[in-house]
Amino acid sequence: MKLKEIYDFVVKRGIEKDPRPKGRIRDLLAESKKEFRKLKGVDARCYDKERFTNPYADTRILNGSPDSDIKSIMVGIDMEGPELLVADRLNEKGKYVDLVMAHHPEGSAYANFHDVMRLQADGFEKLGVPLEIGKELLKERMGEVSRAVSGANHMRSVDIAKLLDIPYICVHTPADNHVTDYLQRIFDRRKPKTLNEALNILKAIPEYTDALRKNAGPNILIGDGKKKCGKVFVDMTGGTEGPKRIFSRLSQAGVGTIIAMHLSEEHYKQAKAEFINVIIAGHIASDTLGLNLLLDALEKREKMNIIPCSGFVRVRR
Repeated sequence: MKLKEIYDFVVKRGIEKDPRPKGRIRDLLAESKKEFRKLKGVDARCYDKERFTNPYADTRILNGSPDSDIKSIMVGIDMEGPELLVADRLNEKGKYVDLVMAHHPEGSAYANFHDVMRLQADGFEKLGVPLEIGKELLKERMGEVSRAVSGANHMRSVDIAKLLDIPYICVHTPADNHVTDYLQRIFDRRKPKTLNEALNILKAIPEYTDALRKNAGPNILIGDGKKKCGKVFVDMTGGTEGPKRIFSRLSQAGVGTIIAMHLSEEHYKQAKAEFINVIIAGHIASDTLGLNLLLDALEKREKMNIIPCSGFVRVRR
């Protein structure tokens, strides 16, 4: 496959698994075109035109010709300078790497990744939180995330990829959409009664079983194993953790248990104050599951040589 074909494919698959109504995504893309038409001069020249067709600011081709032929992909969760050097070393040894695929955003995709957080409002709406309230609560949190990453050296790994002439891509929200959709469907179908039952569902999934062996598996963060789950909300997409003030709204909407990748100390305190149970599935294991589901779909189209790296473990279904 060509690099551009892989990129277009993961974006398309991300949209298919997106929690938002498809019409809302089309409106978002149309808004970007309207925004661009109002710009002039340097602002117009520097505008990211990928926003016309790709609703995920954290997913981009970072380096390489779109026409590059790709047969072998080194895939990992955090693919930065060290991993790019490993790819170059493998190429020297004849174990060819045509593309380095990172899950976590790098370069310009990292600088603007807070933009994808807006999709969280649609997830909250499905649970009964009015869309406008979700959007308003997200504004503050999106500002926090934007300020937190604004001082980073965003292009560091991209510059290394350019010097080594290695095609480089990051695929974040499309993969996270896959794991969220996959797990929410399982919990909706299985309807676990207790936290222990919910935890055992996760433990039986290969990526989480592997994480258990590495002391990074699922665990109950808030609640007791015998407690009732109530309504289960899988909260694993939308860039990063949502607004801290959302927990009171989720509690009012009847959410009893949240299944999350991770939770900050402040988010933990807020969730506990609202008596919401929380199961931490595990960050790297959840990212791995999302990537595996996406790569399964990709390999149904064309077989690839996948080289796992940086916390990623390939599991095929």
